Amino acid sequence: MASYFITGGTRGIGLGIATALMSKPSSEVAKVFATGRKSNPNLDKLIQESSGRVEFVSVEVTNQESVKSAVATIEKSLGDKGLDVLINSAGILNVTPEGVDKITDLESTFAVNVVGTQNVTTAFLPLLRKGTQKKVFNVTSTMASNGMSSYFKMQPAPAYKVSKAAVNMLTTQYAEAFADEGFTFIAICPGCTDRNQWVKTDLGSQAADLTVEQSANGIVEQSEKITAKDSGKFLSIKVEGWEERGYHGGERPF
Repeated sequence: MASYFITGGTRGIGLGIATALMSKPSSEVAKVFATGRKSNPNLDKLIQESSGRVEFVSVEVTNQESVKSAVATIEKSLGDKGLDVLINSAGILNVTPEGVDKITDLESTFAVNVVGTQNVTTAFLPLLRKGTQKKVFNVTSTMASNGMSSYFKMQPAPAYKVSKAAVNMLTTQYAEAFADEGFTFIAICPGCTDRNQWVKTDLGSQAADLTVEQSANGIVEQSEKITAKDSGKFLSIKVEGWEERGYHGGERPF
């Protein structure tokens, strides 16, 4: 009976993950906390249909006091139980068609994508220590891979790429620091393993190949099967029939 905390859980992949988790029986998924600045009708509908298994928690990941307040809310809801799985899905992506030397949003992108991930992870460590799984998934992107950078030269999102490369290293640092405590820290790409393949969200646009449902199901599948021996890896999701296109569930190059 696992519990999940999802940042960016009111829309896009985050909401998709919450929806995918609700397809699981309550004996497997007991509670899902979907977070964001404010709820929306799609999440409200999921909450109404969840029989109390989904809760909305307001949080601004760049604000440490807001994150601390969220921790207190989750702690009260879980009682004497800990949190099992943290999924850092909140993120922003802006384009800079003029080129890397014209970036104006590097600080604001880092604030959400990197500092936000750090704020949430640090604050929830005590609750995760009390959990039975101790898993943290940081949603990142193959566009941030140094080894595959040339594949994504035509994607004009330099600030996003740089920030997600930092998230990859942040994941590695946590994996190394908490290896002796049984934690599992994973960087996971939700669907961007080829220059023509990404996910149909507000960030990825409707011109993308994968649906939110495919991406979310892939992340949930990975969350269920990985163990502490996988900690520190950068993984793709697995999509049946798309393995040869990179969606094989294996490791991606940092």
